[in-house]
Amino acid sequence: MPPESDRVPASLRRKVAQRAQQLCEYCRCPETFSPDSFTIDHIQPRQLGGATTPENLAWACFGCNGRKFTKTVSIDPLTGEVVPLFNPREQIWDEHFVWSEDTTRLIGRTSCGRATVEALTLNRAGVINLRRLLASAGLHPPK
Repeated sequence: MPPESDRVPASLRRKVAQRAQQLCEYCRCPETFSPDSFTIDHIQPRQLGGATTPENLAWACFGCNGRKFTKTVSIDPLTGEVVPLFNPREQIWDEHFVWSEDTTRLIGRTSCGRATVEALTLNRAGVINLRRLLASAGLHPPK
């Protein structure tokens, strides 16, 4: 368990989750259907000086959070450039990502989007399967 000073207060966790509408702010999977609980992501990692403030926190599934870890940049697979990862507090999700025609895959629209899709493996098999099931029930993509 992290030291008390590293813990995010429960009230702040609830605020971050509500702001995200209980969706992972990266892969957009709903917490309701996740086999794992969600967690707080420090967009600018604490190890790199990031603060535990609402402006630096995102709601994330463990798959995305674990892959992001302390990353803040990655390589755009199209251009080979090192670019910042998507920041849900400063950027608009729909400007950087679009759903594939069958809504099971995320496609990066921008260098930031493409780098984030690759770095966080936003199209991992389990997530695609969940999206497919949710779409068949009319619960995907999220509004």
